[in-house]
Amino acid sequence: MSSSSSPAHADLITERLVLRPWTMNEVSAVLDGTRSSHWAEDFPAEGDRIVAGLFDQHPAWLTPHGHRLVIERASGLVVGSIGLFWPPSEGVLEIGYGIVASRRGRGYATEATRSLTGLALTAPDVHTVSANVESSNPPSVRVLEKAGFHQWATEENVIQYRITNSGH
Repeated sequence: MSSSSSPAHADLITERLVLRPWTMNEVSAVLDGTRSSHWAEDFPAEGDRIVAGLFDQHPAWLTPHGHRLVIERASGLVVGSIGLFWPPSEGVLEIGYGIVASRRGRGYATEATRSLTGLALTAPDVHTVSANVESSNPPSVRVLEKAGFHQWATEENVIQYRITNSGH
């Protein structure tokens, strides 16, 4: 069996979404400002452009346990991105996500976060997934809480959330 057909390389499919690893062509299109007919009208958002710009510096973010595009199954359109920031630090891996404004309020971020977190917790040397959220962003706080994360620290205007494998 080739490595490209291993489960880790497969798209993550949820009830309403497909989480698919970025391709280098998509990274280039985001950075060049080239529009794709497969993108929602308001993709990419600023966060997507920032992540695409960091792939050169962080090639591990493009691995199967790295960053993925969030695709709405009903339309086939890219509506955001979600990712894990490699490498883990002492078994902790940070997650970040963003859904374009036109698709917010539908539970997509929670659905995607739950799915990618489940994959992350199967990765070697990972026992915890964390996320930092500004306290001024209640929708993102709700995403993490609905996805099973628990608040564990607060620093100034940032709330730190995490979810841990039951063995830790």
